[in-house]
Amino acid sequence: MGGYRVNIAGLSNDVHTFQYEIDDAFFGQYGRDLVSGGSFHADVVLDKTESMITVGFEIHGRAMLICDRCLEPFDYPIDLHKAVIFKFGELDEEISDEIVNIRRDTIQLEIGQYIYEFISLEVPMKKLHPRFRDEELPGEGKIVYTSGEEPEPPDEPTDPRWDILKKLK
Repeated sequence: MGGYRVNIAGLSNDVHTFQYEIDDAFFGQYGRDLVSGGSFHADVVLDKTESMITVGFEIHGRAMLICDRCLEPFDYPIDLHKAVIFKFGELDEEISDEIVNIRRDTIQLEIGQYIYEFISLEVPMKKLHPRFRDEELPGEGKIVYTSGEEPEPPDEPTDPRWDILKKLK
């Protein structure tokens, strides 16, 4: 996994650019849970100062997904821009999704894990082959709320025999 680590101990306080080509071997290293493979290009820009390192990620490419309906593989385009701020502090801890504290004596940043997580977060919950995207299943995506009360009866006249049966409830 050394190919996706950046040695920050030797970097000067300046802007540094790194480029990565990501393929199926990358997903073999980091996991195939959400993305079974793909082809991406990642531009990573590190802006190192005395107190922090701002890392910008631009990732473009396609993820190989498996359709939830037909189980056929298909390409899903991904184009994302993310940033993470690594602040120098006393201990390693994640403050939020965008801010991470690291110790001053940290030698390397594991960039590959962030690339994997950013790509995985772009994968839709429901993976549908493009040929199914315009179809809508009956009732799919519709939420119906009820109060548990009987609906208002229509204004049309009803058969009096039914009215007698309704009183039995």
